[in-house]
Amino acid sequence: MIHYRNDVRGSGVDGRRLKMLARKLLVAAGESGSTLSLWLVDDAAIAELNRRHRDKRGPTDVLSFPLEPEAPSVSLLDDGSVPPERLLGDVVISVETARRQAAVYDADLDAELTRLLIHGLLHILGHDHERPGERALMVAQEQRLAAAIGMAWPYEQER
Repeated sequence: MIHYRNDVRGSGVDGRRLKMLARKLLVAAGESGSTLSLWLVDDAAIAELNRRHRDKRGPTDVLSFPLEPEAPSVSLLDDGSVPPERLLGDVVISVETARRQAAVYDADLDAELTRLLIHGLLHILGHDHERPGERALMVAQEQRLAAAIGMAWPYEQER
């Protein structure tokens, strides 16, 4: 399940499309029975979250807030039944920053929002990119998820 909220008036974002892509991404990530929250905000809102939760100044493109420090793999319960729906966490994307980045990458806003959704989801699932080896693995996973939803990867390199 995808919980979606767009607090950016007149953003032009197709929320139905983004939710559908988020559901497909959960399936591709092996999390089809999980719930994800997706929240679109402006630069002021994400800057406040960035300051409060990361002690960093200014806006950023995407923030991820996993509900569990390490996302455990989902397996059947001892009695063979399917466990209840797992809550993964929140992905928060700044539409304003995404719009600026899309222009830099010569991509459209939808592609950049999808890239940021993929990136944020991977963070929730425990991936990171602080060290070179982690970065290469995360980029490979981003490209794998993009391919799984039929997205041509328009980004030659990660920032």
